[in-house]
Amino acid sequence: MKLVDLCEYYAPRGGGVRVYIEHKLQVARRHGVEPVIVAPGPADREERVAGGRIIWIRSPRLPLDPRYHVFGTAAPVHRVLDRERPDILEVSSLLRAPWIAASWSGAAPRALFFHSDPLASYPETLLGRWLSAQAIDRLFAFGWAYLRRLQRHFDGSVASSDWLAERLARHGLARPSVVPLGIEKERFRPDLRTEEMRRSLLAACGVEEDAGRLLLVVGRLHPEKRIAMLMRAFARLRRDHPAGLCIIGDGPLRRHVERTARRAAGVHVAGPIRDRDALARIMASADLLVHGCASETFGIVIGEALCAGLPVVVPDRGGAAAFARPGLAETYRAGDVNDCARAIARMLGRASARTRAQAARFGQASMCTPSEHFARLFEFYGRLAAAERRVPSLPPAADAALLPAREGPASWRG
Repeated sequence: MKLVDLCEYYAPRGGGVRVYIEHKLQVARRHGVEPVIVAPGPADREERVAGGRIIWIRSPRLPLDPRYHVFGTAAPVHRVLDRERPDILEVSSLLRAPWIAASWSGAAPRALFFHSDPLASYPETLLGRWLSAQAIDRLFAFGWAYLRRLQRHFDGSVASSDWLAERLARHGLARPSVVPLGIEKERFRPDLRTEEMRRSLLAACGVEEDAGRLLLVVGRLHPEKRIAMLMRAFARLRRDHPAGLCIIGDGPLRRHVERTARRAAGVHVAGPIRDRDALARIMASADLLVHGCASETFGIVIGEALCAGLPVVVPDRGGAAAFARPGLAETYRAGDVNDCARAIARMLGRASARTRAQAARFGQASMCTPSEHFARLFEFYGRLAAAERRVPSLPPAADAALLPAREGPASWRG
């Protein structure tokens, strides 16, 4: 089975999607799948990688994050699809790619993978201080109409968690098939913990006390991750608890995060750590992971932390909250600085070697591996490929006609 993935979120300097695509390429051949990733980039080129190919199509940069590009006109993508003739066409973004896929004249079934929840990622992040999640959903009803209209052009859809599948179904979408993402459990292990690593990171945060606790933030430095809120919560916590906060990641807010960290006490911005083994050692050696994003569709970094024996503090909404287990996690009201600081203090008050061992047992027992995830995903795609195509593609049309203006503002258009 030949699988072509139109992946607008892929970039060589990207984060979680880059790691996910690398896993897909590594395991696909074992399951009889020939993977081809079609991604927007700075130039037209084809790259052969272990397990498959990446075809780059020259496309404009994404204004919010220049590491990424977004497909422009449909024609060059259609030419690639005509040449590749996939058995199944996967779309893993909600930007231009789904409308380009819908307007392609090929016969391959289309599958839409909901790797993000744009309504939670953007409107809730920007307006959550003033409006409830329910009020925001009502205010952005046109966004849900957009997603319903989009999904009708696909033969099947996938979500990585029951939480997201149920949220989509509540807003009138066909409930996606749930295929949980996988965690590299052999890499993220509690036995990698060392006091030397812990002390060196605390020293980088400017904390010399042996009693200091090491907190981690790991993720893309993007507004939806609410890094500034976490830093404010940490500042309040630090009034009563000697602690250091190490922030690992990259993204459009990196300069802002670094400027804020220079004015704060006990905060170290480590930047991106692309060596996954080094990241695993850091996670195992810390005392607590704090997370700010209330719109995670799954939350891979939280699963990795638990597998490494790291207790977590997470918001009470989104995929992150699904990992919260009594004794291993504390939750707080999403976006609430004071409640976040209190949750961190509660978790630090009982975090111990026993807590770390319980977190690791839970993570190692409950998470599937990337190979298991892709086995289930490819099985689902195989069933779609074997079935007669049910959803007609859009007729070829000018890009401006792919989504009529009445469906919403320009930021939602295909």
